Amino acid sequence: MEFTVQAPAKLNRFLAVLGRRADGFHELELVTTVLEGVLDLTDTLEGEPASALSLAISGPTGAGLVADASNLVIKAWRLLEEAAKRPLPAHLHLEKRIPHGAGLGGGSSDAAAALRLGNRMFDLGLGEDKLLGLAARLGSDVPLFLLGGTVLGLGRGERVFPLRPVPLEPILLVHPGLHLSTPSVYRALQDVGYPFPEALASQPGGAAPPWRNDLTGAALWVCPPLAEVRDALRDSGGEPLLCGSGSCWAARYASVQARDMAAEQLSGHSGWGVWHV
Repeated sequence: MEFTVQAPAKLNRFLAVLGRRADGFHELELVTTVLEGVLDLTDTLEGEPASALSLAISGPTGAGLVADASNLVIKAWRLLEEAAKRPLPAHLHLEKRIPHGAGLGGGSSDAAAALRLGNRMFDLGLGEDKLLGLAARLGSDVPLFLLGGTVLGLGRGERVFPLRPVPLEPILLVHPGLHLSTPSVYRALQDVGYPFPEALASQPGGAAPPWRNDLTGAALWVCPPLAEVRDALRDSGGEPLLCGSGSCWAARYASVQARDMAAEQLSGHSGWGVWHV
């Protein structure tokens, strides 16, 4: 019997860098929305019992990804085996649609999908708290994908709390085909200077958070061509926001019509992926 789990992308609508911690990581505050229902930005993980664990990768953004022990899907599966105290032999197939290194959380979402898939396939009965603990060991973004919806992230981002749903404005996501390394962007904070450490002010229930990303300057320092996408979105009438550590940009518009007109305008840029949200 084959099992299937969807792995959607995410959008950091608010990302504050509050300082560098003693352990070398950065203290963050994030408000993130998991983009459920955007099929062109959703990976699919399938699995079926087998004699040994294996992973195959395909899909429009799967080129260059390796299916060895370094892959987050395999790492997540090994943590499940550790929790279950037994092997969980399966053949896994990952269909990739989320661009790699775009700041959309593709690898983290795949890892969360693997935790859900294995727990269901083998009827492990692991509760949410246990899965969240495993997710935090895999990476700062992984826990939020287990919660879904709109999430507040604290610490490195791994301490997650569900928020009331906050509707998204008409948004375009634009990916210029560039790849940014998250560690390189955080290292660049030391070159461009840390943003003023201002946390998120108290918000009324259900209110949209500020449209802010404190990593923007560092990402532009690492990859100056990102400014072309930002400027094109501004010229189209949008308000651009870098997605996580980049290289995808989001832009919000005053109306669906304005967004759709902007999408038509931006479609002429060769190599750019454009998605409606």
